[in-house]
This record gives sequence, C-alpha cells and structure tokens, in this order.
Amino acid sequence: MKSTPSRPGAPARAGGNRPQASTPQKRPATAAQRAANAQRTQDFVRGVIAEMRRVTWPSREEWIAATLLTISLVVGVGVFTYLCDMLFGFVFGWLTGGTR
Repeated sequence: MKSTPSRPGAPARAGGNRPQASTPQKRPATAAQRAANAQRTQDFVRGVIAEMRRVTWPSREEWIAATLLTISLVVGVGVFTYLCDMLFGFVFGWLTGGTR
C-alpha cells in the first residue's frame, strides 16, 4: 500500500512542501554573563564545602557496626529467601505429583 500525504498519519515525503525546522543558533555569552556564571559556580562550591563541614561523620566504631549489620542482614535475607524457595519447591512438587 502506498502512503499518500492526504491520508491521516501518512509519513511526510522527502521532497514535500513542509517548511524545514530551523535550528536555533546559540549566541556567544558576553563577558558579564561568563562572570556571573563563574560567580554562581564559586558560590555553589563554597556552599557545598560549608555544608560538608557541618556534617556529623560517624566514628570508626559506628562505621564498623553499621557495615557488620548490613552484611548480616544481607546474608540473613539470602538464607530466608533460599529456605522459602526450598519450601515452596517442595510444596508445589508435592501438589503436582513431583513433576517439573
């Protein structure tokens, strides 16, 4: 089936009379705009540094305790998931007569 422009949803032809979309030209930044951008960047970096100084960092003991807790929880959830998988596999195998 040949597509024609008169049909709704038909693709536009390459040589059609549709106006071409022009790409907007980027104007070069003036010296004042560049200076304002540099000032905003410096203010942002100074703000980040000031905020990082206010952070209460954990001690070595707190860091170790949190790491061990995370590792033990991951292992615990893994063991729980494995045991549930084995249990459900046994139950469904028993219900279906042991066929897989």
